[in-house]
Amino acid sequence: MRRRIPGRVGGVPGAAQRRVQRPSSVERTLVNSLLLRDVVILIARVALGVVFIAHGWQKFSTNGMDATAAGFDGMGIPAATAAAWFAMTVELVGGILLIAGLLVPLVGILLAGNMLGALWFAHRDAGLFAQDGGYEYVLILAAFSLLLAGVGAGRISLDRVISPRLARGVAGLERVPAGSRSLETAS
Repeated sequence: MRRRIPGRVGGVPGAAQRRVQRPSSVERTLVNSLLLRDVVILIARVALGVVFIAHGWQKFSTNGMDATAAGFDGMGIPAATAAAWFAMTVELVGGILLIAGLLVPLVGILLAGNMLGALWFAHRDAGLFAQDGGYEYVLILAAFSLLLAGVGAGRISLDRVISPRLARGVAGLERVPAGSRSLETAS
């Protein structure tokens, strides 16, 4: 029978210190919840991106820019032609960027501003409900866009490839004190 020597595993000095620790159940749960968070953000980005692409394409192709600008002018939107081009570009290109997960904090803020403009100029006098021409739909799109600007594109995004801080949204753009770790870098 072999005699056990403290600090030796299998007769090799220091082997106990080299043993790989398995993640605890708390660490595995944290990693799984971060993955779930990233999948949910991806689904939200794609859904919102599709809606904005459809509306941007409608302004450009279906209605045409002249008709869109005339509609904006009829609603009393200042610089109607420029506003129509801005709305179309932000919605179409912004939707594509949301799906790709690229520049999501900036895109989210631009889309929210666009929707708040639509709320103010086109829907505010009609009340809340969309069925009456109200602002509930554009309010939800604005809020959803701001949410993505705040939380970022997540780890399943081009923002993550460019800059992990950018993928964490507006909050991730703040300076992080040296030596501190975020939950995302821990996983």
